[in-house]
Amino acid sequence: MYHAIVEHQLRRVFARLGQGDFWPMIDSLAPGFVYRFEGDSAIGGVRSSRVSMQLWWERMYRLFPGLSFEVQDVVVSGGPWHTRIFTQLEFRKPLPDGTPYRNVVMQRMVMRWGRITEIHTLEDTQRCARQLAWQASQGKAEASAAPITDVEWPQRGPFLSGDTVPAT
Repeated sequence: MYHAIVEHQLRRVFARLGQGDFWPMIDSLAPGFVYRFEGDSAIGGVRSSRVSMQLWWERMYRLFPGLSFEVQDVVVSGGPWHTRIFTQLEFRKPLPDGTPYRNVVMQRMVMRWGRITEIHTLEDTQRCARQLAWQASQGKAEASAAPITDVEWPQRGPFLSGDTVPAT
């Protein structure tokens, strides 16, 4: 029963996000959380404060007006003290010609006593980068902006953050 309740709540939050309301998502976060969105794009990065999450969602709605999520699968495991939630989503937004931009999204979340402590989001970053590059070419400068992050991002190391390959 607990797992069904968690899944129902998750689906409600994604429905609200698709209506332009990110507050239920932000309100579900624990005081100490980490939200990591893979990629070096304007929507990538790591956030750990309500302020940075608000700024990020505001940017998402500017870059992806009309966005919506289709929750395709949800797996919930564990008890209330350490719940793991895995979701598969399709992210959509209408393009100027009426066709939808689509991307696949996978998320892993950790929840403790009803509050989300970790979110890790993976999507097709190449498709996202192409979409953002197209927006930038159409004059939307924010599409090529640095990620909104309050944690060092991207991490340093070979093949990360433009660092060179170590000598062999």
